[in-house]
Amino acid sequence: MNSILKIKPLGFPWETSDPFLFCAYHEDRYPEGNQELGPAVSLEGRIIGQDFEKKDGWRMYHGSKVPGFPAHPHRGFETVTIVQKGLVDHSDSLGAAGRFGNGDAQWMTAGKGILHAEMFPLLNQDTVNPFLLFQIWLNLPKAHKMVTPHFKMLWNETIPEQVVTDENGKQVFLKMYAGSMQETAPAPPPDSWGADADNEVAIWTIHMEANSSYTFPIATEGVNRSLYFYEGDTLHSEGYEIPVDHRIITNPVNSLTITNGNTKAKLLLLQGKPIDEPVAKHGPFVMNTMEEIRQAMADYQQTQYGGWPWATYEHVHDREKGRFAQFADGTIEIK
Repeated sequence: MNSILKIKPLGFPWETSDPFLFCAYHEDRYPEGNQELGPAVSLEGRIIGQDFEKKDGWRMYHGSKVPGFPAHPHRGFETVTIVQKGLVDHSDSLGAAGRFGNGDAQWMTAGKGILHAEMFPLLNQDTVNPFLLFQIWLNLPKAHKMVTPHFKMLWNETIPEQVVTDENGKQVFLKMYAGSMQETAPAPPPDSWGADADNEVAIWTIHMEANSSYTFPIATEGVNRSLYFYEGDTLHSEGYEIPVDHRIITNPVNSLTITNGNTKAKLLLLQGKPIDEPVAKHGPFVMNTMEEIRQAMADYQQTQYGGWPWATYEHVHDREKGRFAQFADGTIEIK
């Protein structure tokens, strides 16, 4: 039986299936940085605060001096931020902070509400600053939507990688931010839908050599699985020629083999058992009913989800800082 259910062009953000809400893919070729960790070039011609045009191959997003997303609220879901190139400076309303990137990921449970900033410091002053990030929104079930906010770092060194060699000697490289194969990815935060192995949540990056093939493992009935083909030329499977920038929606109960074309290919896999609850969304809030959305907005207006303890909404850390995480309880991890 065929495994491919549908093939769809990628938009922005990428569409997902329950338990995921969406995936934002950001790739920017930032120039050299200045003393303030922003671009060492003129920002003339950009709509500062709303720069999404990718002028000259990069964007400021909502940043005015440093690219990124200044302080903004979330409630009712999780963000999984995978930074394959470049760095992200995190700061939040709980007083927690961090700098991570170049293969690291942050898994944050927004729960009952958090205000956080995600800025992209440009540390290289004498060369370019390449940047590539996925931010995946993973829903929380009703029972966990109002838990205490929490974040966990998945450091690059702890994320399992697997190299699979096909029958022709070509290689496929898998990196598992959630889920398992021969190894198991680091555990998600405790209140995550992914924390229960029965929910079969998997987040993988897949890099395929030219002309390589890979057969995906089978999951159980009812699990949703999508493959996002974001770099390469053409994939071949089940009689389809699949061009780059397409989403492949599959039935993971059936075996699926994909063969790459003549250039290297990169894919993202998102998989999980659906939560199967009503979803009400408004901007950065995801609840079960519109009444809960209105309450989320009112709570934010009244409390700012704890307020903002940093000097600016676009807070970045000192240039000399390496990769680190400082959690709300004062615990510090340094890499």
